[in-house]
Amino acid sequence: MIRKILKSTSLSITPAIEQAAEKVFSSIENYVDPNDTSAIAEIEVSRTTHHHRSGEIFRAEINFHHRHGDIRAESEKEDLYVALSAIKDEILESLRIRKSKRVHFVKRSGLALKQMLRGFPWKKRN
Repeated sequence: MIRKILKSTSLSITPAIEQAAEKVFSSIENYVDPNDTSAIAEIEVSRTTHHHRSGEIFRAEINFHHRHGDIRAESEKEDLYVALSAIKDEILESLRIRKSKRVHFVKRSGLALKQMLRGFPWKKRN
């Protein structure tokens, strides 16, 4: 279960922003162990400036803390929803990489153990 925190700076949170953030939260939950009670996902959305009308003025940032480490992603785009989508893609890629590294480590460890046990005396050879 992930503890979810949505924060805004110089911007009001609308139901549409909440819904877009919930999509990010739900996609992260697929990569987190359900028994991990220490998982916290913090999303901060903001408008970087008030005197500009175009350009990369919307910012989205996510800090994700869980028992395997911390991951952070940040994006500044012309549209807030595009920025949220960008941080979602970035954080999911980081989670995929970390998960594959853990799986490969377990497989390599099992292979090393198997190779160590090959020459022990209790193993019968034909």
